[in-house]
Amino acid sequence: MDTDTVGGGHGSAAQRWAARSALAAGAAALVVLLVSAGLRSIALVALWVGGLAVGAAGVWWALSRRGLVRAIGFTLAAAAPAVVLALCVVAGLLWEMLVSAALWALAVWVGRIALRGDGKPSRTQESSTTPPVRAFLIMNPRSGGGKVVRFGLKEKAEALGADVLLLPADHQEDVVELARRAVADGADLLGVAGGDGTQALVAGVAAEHGVPFMVIPAGTRNHFALDLGLDREDPSTSLDALTDGVELRIDLGFVGDRAFVNNASFGAYAAVVQSPAYRDDKIRIIMQMLPDLLTHQAGPRLVVHAGDVTIDEPQGVLVSNNPYRVDDLVGLGRRDRLDSGFLGVLGIQVDNAAQAAGMLRGKNASGLTVLTTHELVVDADEPEVQVGVDGEALTLPTPVRCGIRPRALRVRVPRNRPGLPLSKPPMDWRRLRTLALTMGRVAVGTGAGSKGAGR
Repeated sequence: MDTDTVGGGHGSAAQRWAARSALAAGAAALVVLLVSAGLRSIALVALWVGGLAVGAAGVWWALSRRGLVRAIGFTLAAAAPAVVLALCVVAGLLWEMLVSAALWALAVWVGRIALRGDGKPSRTQESSTTPPVRAFLIMNPRSGGGKVVRFGLKEKAEALGADVLLLPADHQEDVVELARRAVADGADLLGVAGGDGTQALVAGVAAEHGVPFMVIPAGTRNHFALDLGLDREDPSTSLDALTDGVELRIDLGFVGDRAFVNNASFGAYAAVVQSPAYRDDKIRIIMQMLPDLLTHQAGPRLVVHAGDVTIDEPQGVLVSNNPYRVDDLVGLGRRDRLDSGFLGVLGIQVDNAAQAAGMLRGKNASGLTVLTTHELVVDADEPEVQVGVDGEALTLPTPVRCGIRPRALRVRVPRNRPGLPLSKPPMDWRRLRTLALTMGRVAVGTGAGSKGAGR
């Protein structure tokens, strides 16, 4: 009988077999190279790594330089992978390299499944609630290319008893003041159909007054809705929260006294989005501004203090309301939880091509800082800094203090919603080997203790 060892952390039979399969696939990837290329396989692996490093360095030169050097950077970034493939073809080992790479990818994929545990995602606790009596919803008809009109959100919400205010075309209305006035008039739920920037402003009012907040993903990207597990394809399904909803208590981030639901960014990106021409010609403005921003010839020099950690002169800092996934490429830009009570911090500091190539090491790169904290301070050598808060461009006086208020926001969501995709843990080959070598067995000691306790 193959069962889990109680409390032993040895995993289920399915996990153990997945771990063995992952190790077998990894070994097969190495065997394919060694059998087909012998000692040349070492040179081939070094060639691939070198090609990636040269490509990364080329990207750095393309972004941080102008003129001839930028052209060389673009050429290297494009040519490095092609040269590596060509050399593999000349050596007659292209198929072997591709098969080995596929086996290695399979090993990592199956290994993460094995390490994932029992497959139950950590979820924010839900609580049952009664429908609101006076729901007040603010809708932006221009957001997301006109989703409010396309999905008939105003009519559907009013049919469910909600009061709906459509923002005018000039968008001169102060949504914060509108939300506060609605609460003063007796609204027992606030909601927004629009982008994340508007969501954050009204969410701050809802948290301030302790009333529930409802998210209707009618913006362009709807990152907040994604992490709440809402249906971003059909925003009208979020209106089910008005009649059959549950409540989540989640954290709310603050930059100064401004609330944010997703993140606040400092540095190069925040400076670029401040440009009046950015929305009309993004690529041209980015390529025009980045060289000076990345080489510290323009913009403030930032210093970030988070507990005992100091990040000196980063080109970019992202402060998020709960940490983003960084180990799962599929899950980049997603948060597994919104109630951990921690800010996520991602700082990037790259000053030359060698450091750019080192970014291939991921979390272990010297130019990358990944941490969590309850609060941090962003200072600069200038009296003001540009900040991108949930996609909205702001200028704030330094130093800028960021913090998090745990479980400050009551969010009303539909009882039935798509939910979050399950994340995979980072690869840990040592733990995987331990899991694979563990034989299933009945926890005799625990079982005996249980029998004795029942006598």
